[in-house]
Amino acid sequence: MTFITDNFLLENKTAERLYHEFAAHQPIIDYHCHLEPADLASNRNYRNLTEICLEGDHYKWRAMRANGEPEKFCTGDADPKEKFLAYARTVPHTYRNPLYHWTHLELKRYFGIDTLLNEKTAEAVWEKANEALKKPQLSTWGILKNFQVQVIGTTDDPTDSLEHHQTLSNSDCPAKVIPTFRPDKALFVEDQQKWNAWVGQLEAACGKSCSSLNDFLEALGSRCDFFDEMGARASDHGLQCCPNKFSKEREAEETFNTARQSKDVSPEQAEGFAGFVLMHLAEIYHQKGWAMQFHLGALRNVNPQVLNTLGPDKGADSTGDFPQAEALATFLGQLADRGKLPKTILYNLNPADNYVFATMCGNFFEEGVPGKMQFGSGWWFLDQMEAMTWQINALSNTGLLSRFVGMLTDSRSIMSYPRHEYFRRLLCNLIGTDIEKGLLPDDIDLAADLIKRICHKNARQYFSIQQ
Repeated sequence: MTFITDNFLLENKTAERLYHEFAAHQPIIDYHCHLEPADLASNRNYRNLTEICLEGDHYKWRAMRANGEPEKFCTGDADPKEKFLAYARTVPHTYRNPLYHWTHLELKRYFGIDTLLNEKTAEAVWEKANEALKKPQLSTWGILKNFQVQVIGTTDDPTDSLEHHQTLSNSDCPAKVIPTFRPDKALFVEDQQKWNAWVGQLEAACGKSCSSLNDFLEALGSRCDFFDEMGARASDHGLQCCPNKFSKEREAEETFNTARQSKDVSPEQAEGFAGFVLMHLAEIYHQKGWAMQFHLGALRNVNPQVLNTLGPDKGADSTGDFPQAEALATFLGQLADRGKLPKTILYNLNPADNYVFATMCGNFFEEGVPGKMQFGSGWWFLDQMEAMTWQINALSNTGLLSRFVGMLTDSRSIMSYPRHEYFRRLLCNLIGTDIEKGLLPDDIDLAADLIKRICHKNARQYFSIQQ
């Protein structure tokens, strides 16, 4: 028995019409994700359901751990089938967790499986899905074609060779895959050992020494040039909050020299250096016409045991409660004052700050550039029904919903594309409900134009992606 019906999440006739006629068939521009370029370039074929469903998916690992499953079934070396069976045991306990919706959407859209997943049905689901995975339609490229994914923006370190992107540019991959510049490691001088090791990688990538601050900035600029040549349309920054200090050039140079000598850098020096470098990079993004993305508010790696044994990004992170408004206002204001503010998307991880972010976007604008500042879709812990509704409502109440660039997967899993469907159903239900309540006019053409913009058109225009 399935509950993923044709009208799943659609609570009235107007919502049904908006979704089925105008949203469902829109192509996907997945402008920010964490898919592995190597998997995309090789048109990876998945050998079993565990590889495609659980590999790298820390959402599912968190649920399994909360259900008491041993770590060997999450990140460990247990048999793939045993890992899937452990997840199947967990799924009934995710009742009302977004994973319950997502998992059953995935099974239906990828494998045509309507069965509710649990310990009793797991064997049959495993066999049917594994048989389906033998077909070319469920190779990486087959999945992209099936979901009409036109563009993928991966997340890439400045030192990356982008060799897989080069391969993809000369391949028959049905989606255009473009890199995204993620220079977080350039900013964090607090740990001189890690930072200097990364600067060494930057030197190797550029083929020149970074013996001075000017050398360092030129190296970052040259990598921006390379990413731009490879089709980049955006940068991305994953920070707790925007720096609140911005060193002058001489101060930044002193901090750079101190860090390069592996001497201690004070927290004030480190924050000022990060602010200086970030300001410099933002001006480059503006010159190149890139969008600057900020994913703010994550409190990362809070469990030392997980960090020390498994490493970062293994599902031990939380929403943070950092002050955001003042630093963002200072940073964006200084760039705007110099006429150097790039297109910017602000993603918030603390729902208490939704109106801080949404109203901040309204402070900055540019004639002839509609929607220049974006309050981005709910991400990580907030890319679910309740929190996406909060984000849409905050944006609607303070800005222009019609200019919103819409959903992105922000995921490491090729199984995440049904989340675009989830978002679209939610969006159509919100608009349809408002129409049926009389809060919006019963003008289907007006509503349909908004739906099509948010699902596809706005992102294409915002990121300057050619048809």
